[in-house]
Amino acid sequence: MAPERPTVVVTRRLPAQVEARMGELFDVRLRDDDTPLPREALAKAMREADVLVPTITDRIDAGLIAQAGPRLRLIANYGAGVDHIDVETARQRGILVSNTPGVITDDTADMAMALILAVTRRIPEGLAAMQSGDWQGWAPTAFLGGRLAGRRLGILGMGRIGQAVARRARAFGCQLHYHNRRQLRPEIEQELGARYWESLDQMVARVDILSINCPHTPSTFHLMNARRLKLMKSDAVIVNTSRGEVIDENALTRMLRAGEIAGAGLDVYEHGTGVNPRLRELKNVVLLPHMGSATREGRIEMGEKVILNVKTFADGHRPPDQVVPAML
Repeated sequence: MAPERPTVVVTRRLPAQVEARMGELFDVRLRDDDTPLPREALAKAMREADVLVPTITDRIDAGLIAQAGPRLRLIANYGAGVDHIDVETARQRGILVSNTPGVITDDTADMAMALILAVTRRIPEGLAAMQSGDWQGWAPTAFLGGRLAGRRLGILGMGRIGQAVARRARAFGCQLHYHNRRQLRPEIEQELGARYWESLDQMVARVDILSINCPHTPSTFHLMNARRLKLMKSDAVIVNTSRGEVIDENALTRMLRAGEIAGAGLDVYEHGTGVNPRLRELKNVVLLPHMGSATREGRIEMGEKVILNVKTFADGHRPPDQVVPAML
């Protein structure tokens, strides 16, 4: 068990309120700048900490975990996704892993809808015309997009965020379809008015909009591969606010350039900040810098969850948001 005031090492700058509260409760080591820790510095932190508070920018693989000191007993991730942490190896070393689920559900669902609207209504193109001074006035055929009402929205991953997207899209009049590891309970399906597809292939071939809301796991890597992307209709659009690795980005780029998919709205990328430069050239693509959870309220609540997990652990109890390999 960690000591009464555990040494907590935080790898990135967090909201000031969160850092202040951590300082009251723990022997906390904070960052002066907001850049990802180099691997050597991350290894050093893991040798010195009782609790490590990493973010998605910290890849904690088996090699780093092998260098962890005997004091490290909890990795309290600042974020819901833990695909950057080797949870199984941590478990074998007796290191618990926790996360912050449920906090950014509404924020991410809002961003998914924003991207859907941005792509289907060509909002960035209109914004660019206004900023450049090229707009010559209203015209009957200018900037024509598509109406959301009546469109078939396919949701890949019907967890908390997927269901939140469904509720928002239903208010816009979309017809809802989904694919998930498990079919939802009948009462939830009825509430959402959503149709379950056991076959992802069959669903993606029929929808007008595809929203990616599943986590990145070994089984979802390139789930939307070249073969599956080719099943989509040429006038369909794809939106991803989950993890970039779920889509084969090179295949998607080729198909967007060839007009085989009508458009895309992306908040995450297969290679992190290494965005395919050809994506930046396309007018039918909206790119955002991983803003899905970027609300002041969400980031503070994430910090509060981290603090609760660390404090509960320090008090000798299981963290309420402990992650185990079976959950992944």
